[in-house]
Amino acid sequence: MNNSQNRRSAIKNLIAGTAAITASGMISSFTSPADNEQEFAPLKGNINHSVSPWCYSELTLDQLCEVSKSIGIKGVDLCGPKDWPTLQKHGMYSPMCNGAEINLTDGFGDKQFHATLQKNYTEMIPLVEKNGYTNLICFSGSRRGKSDEEGWKNCEEGLKPLVALAEKHKVVLCMELLNSKIDHKDYQCDRVEWGVELAKRINSENFKLLFDIYHMQIMEGDIIRNINDYHKYIAHFHTGGIPGRHEIDDTQELYYPAVMKAIAATGFKGYVGQEFVPKEKDKIGSLRKAIQICDV
Repeated sequence: MNNSQNRRSAIKNLIAGTAAITASGMISSFTSPADNEQEFAPLKGNINHSVSPWCYSELTLDQLCEVSKSIGIKGVDLCGPKDWPTLQKHGMYSPMCNGAEINLTDGFGDKQFHATLQKNYTEMIPLVEKNGYTNLICFSGSRRGKSDEEGWKNCEEGLKPLVALAEKHKVVLCMELLNSKIDHKDYQCDRVEWGVELAKRINSENFKLLFDIYHMQIMEGDIIRNINDYHKYIAHFHTGGIPGRHEIDDTQELYYPAVMKAIAATGFKGYVGQEFVPKEKDKIGSLRKAIQICDV
């Protein structure tokens, strides 16, 4: 029996034990008679693919690892220490770790949260290295009336001691760019230039940005130029269809193959995380299609 047959058998065995999920249509694509070699064709390898679990809450992390691995995804984003043993069991990587942040609104841009954040990150950074990972997410938090300059100064003050620790442990702190127009009102690090200015002030290879394509298309567009201009400050990407953060196919406004080609052309060796919320009944079919779209 060849490897493709073994892999298909493993997925079908998984499905047999998850009848409730199958009934909801979550993984119906794996039970279809149309199961063929093309669906499991090797990817080109120019993009390292990952996925965010919160978009597939109907699946356990074990199930998400099994299904994702079968379609060429190498990593699972936004996992912390309690999740890492599951990823390791399935041979999956954690390309964007979490667990040290307070939340999305209480971040490094506000001094009142520095003590808690510095304690959390001081404990987490060595754990990230110990488990063989690199990237750890962080957030500016809400603006709360602060000017850009005040936000930069506060973030720099709160982050610099942690960046020194991150350098020691070969960890990269990654601040996520989020839109403040629709989804995260008042978030301060809401533009590429804002994040890049902070990165320039911190001036370390151990502080970079998580470039969420969905969020930055909402805020300013010009995605490919921004990737070309600022790729040296970017450690990770997230996807999402605009508007609505659904499938990244032709139902939305961005042409993701061109975006992926631009990312690959910069020499980027990190991960692109699928972080769209499927609206189609066959959610895993949508995830598989997204990987194919990004396989440039």
